[in-house]
Amino acid sequence: MKSRSVLFIFLMLAVTGVSKAQAIRTPNERPATLNQQEAALWREDLRYMSEEMTRMHRNLFHTISREQFESAVKRLHDRIPKLTRHQIIIEMMRIAAMVGDGHTNIAPTRDPKIGFRALPVKLYLFKDGLFVRAAQREYAEMVGARVVMIGQVPAEQAVARAVEITGRDNETGARYFAPFLLCMPEALHALGLTGNPDEAQFVIEKNERRQTVTLKPAGQPEMMPADTDSSWLAKDGWVDMRDGAAAPLPLWLKDPQNLFWFEYLPESKTVYVQLNQVRNKETETLAAFSQRLFAFIDANPVEKMILDVRLNRGGNGELLRPLVTGIIKSKIDEPGKLFAIMGRSTWSAAQFLLNHLERWTNTIFVGEPSGSKGNHYGDSRKIILPNSGITVRVSIYFWQDWSPWDIRQSTAPDLTAELTSADYRANTDPALQIIQRHAGQKPLIKILEEALAKDDLALTAKLFREFMAQPVNRYRQIDEAMIALGYNLLRAKKPEQATLILQLNIEVNPQSGNAYGALADAYFLSGKKELAIENYEKSLALNPRNFDVAERLKQLRQK
Repeated sequence: MKSRSVLFIFLMLAVTGVSKAQAIRTPNERPATLNQQEAALWREDLRYMSEEMTRMHRNLFHTISREQFESAVKRLHDRIPKLTRHQIIIEMMRIAAMVGDGHTNIAPTRDPKIGFRALPVKLYLFKDGLFVRAAQREYAEMVGARVVMIGQVPAEQAVARAVEITGRDNETGARYFAPFLLCMPEALHALGLTGNPDEAQFVIEKNERRQTVTLKPAGQPEMMPADTDSSWLAKDGWVDMRDGAAAPLPLWLKDPQNLFWFEYLPESKTVYVQLNQVRNKETETLAAFSQRLFAFIDANPVEKMILDVRLNRGGNGELLRPLVTGIIKSKIDEPGKLFAIMGRSTWSAAQFLLNHLERWTNTIFVGEPSGSKGNHYGDSRKIILPNSGITVRVSIYFWQDWSPWDIRQSTAPDLTAELTSADYRANTDPALQIIQRHAGQKPLIKILEEALAKDDLALTAKLFREFMAQPVNRYRQIDEAMIALGYNLLRAKKPEQATLILQLNIEVNPQSGNAYGALADAYFLSGKKELAIENYEKSLALNPRNFDVAERLKQLRQK
């Protein structure tokens, strides 16, 4: 507590005697430098932000230490007189992002007080790179071009810099926000991507031709709603990559503003359900919709259900029970019949739905990893900075749907389906395509058990690597199943087979503390003490809170 007091007293030194009537200039005035009074007011806002974040957040130091947080605050405090308004805001965003949860953030896409401007383009990170997805008609020739560089920085590095200032639960969620920030000239300048906050240079590539385009701001960015990804909506006066597509609009883009709806696809006897927000409509509750949905499924020849939540950024998770229980009681909750499509925008209360489906149903997950994780901080509350009026959001609750030792960063798809620029241009939905041709791929564990039954370790390793190399299995989570197989083999007195399985698991899950802990157990039971110690240490380095591993390591060292 003493170090905090010293820090906050230090931060207050510059604001003593400053009149509240001396306001910070608005973003429209675009001052190149701050005057002394403005610097003092920004320092006061920083002090207030750091105090309130510490007071209001459920556990501000769950990812970083208090010392790291306070050092970052002090560094910005010292630099404020040398920075411009937008540079200060970006550095405040960086501090909020350091906390390590998506509900703690400063968001230029949700706060008009920030006042950043927007370039006349929209970007998106497709599987094959960063592309100009849409643009004002004047810049139509840029649409469909791949972004090679922003200023003198390669696109991949530019994205990485934007990720650093994005409040996020995981890197997947940050990939959702990064393209929005890269369309704001103030952000580009503050991140060192351009030398001028009033324009930006993009090196683009289209039809095998590269060119450099200079863009200037074209008004304010759209303010994004909190709980639905509405960024795909068409805009008057804009050109979109898919404008010339011969195919009709894909179902996932058919009605993104509708909170929930369903459509029957008679050719495949499938019900497609889109849930874009976990809310009640004014005209229908989610419970009533769920009842209507399952009444239709019961009364019609439905063999599959697809639940699409890739645009769902949350809402009220308490409303999910009727939908989940309806699925559990329905005829479609069987292997191979129930699919959920998710992606980088699937977040917050939508993550709760994924958790329930994973635990209680036979859902096959399709798409990209989710933007949240099962155990996460959420339910953000606003902190309004007294001088600038900027909003800082912080998480006030911790939601634990997964076991405490489950440190996965997302819900991963069983079937990977990533959108390419060509897919989007042609109005193709790779997620639906994969579901339509899904024929019940033999489970990995079954493949491995059959190879192990022949006592052929080389074949087992070969089949494992072939399975994981398939694009559809890119994000498949196998950690828990592989560890279970490894322990089964240990109980069956087959330590060599168990060790192989657990080593293969680490090839795919090198950041899993549980994976190293299980391999250490295998080495210990095989009498290989030094290898056991080495892997217990790796397990603890990845997950210092695994007390079972810590205790086993302690006992082994004593022996």
